[in-house]
Amino acid sequence: MRVVVQRVIEASVAVDRDIVGKIGAGLLVLAGFEAGDEEADLDWMVGKILRMRIFSDEQGVMNCSVQEVAGDILAVSQFTLYASVKKGNRPSWNKAARGDVSGPLFEKFVGKLSAGLGKSVETGIFGANMQVSLINDGPVTLTIDSRSPE
Repeated sequence: MRVVVQRVIEASVAVDRDIVGKIGAGLLVLAGFEAGDEEADLDWMVGKILRMRIFSDEQGVMNCSVQEVAGDILAVSQFTLYASVKKGNRPSWNKAARGDVSGPLFEKFVGKLSAGLGKSVETGIFGANMQVSLINDGPVTLTIDSRSPE
């Protein structure tokens, strides 16, 4: 499992110009799944996202998690996180899990995020052509891979 996490002032996702998910301050999480991802990958990633200290405390130091600041989360599925550009100029998506695998994984991921956060997590529409808008705060943008926990 691979994610891009962005600390945001606000973010939204639209399908056919209709806003389907919107948050205030918190995290925009773009999530991609690889064949072979399982429950352990989801659990590790959810824990990492919820406990990551990337929000400022009273002294302006990044020392608080999204939970501690009562922030929101917008999760958007994004198979393109597994693009391979090693050969040629057209990306290959061979590493990305098929929709029938990644769809249920994304739903479980969102459920686990919601449970850990203690409130609903906003989402896009799985498999749809989505337009994501955000105001990145910082900017703070991190990439995390459950297979390469650095």
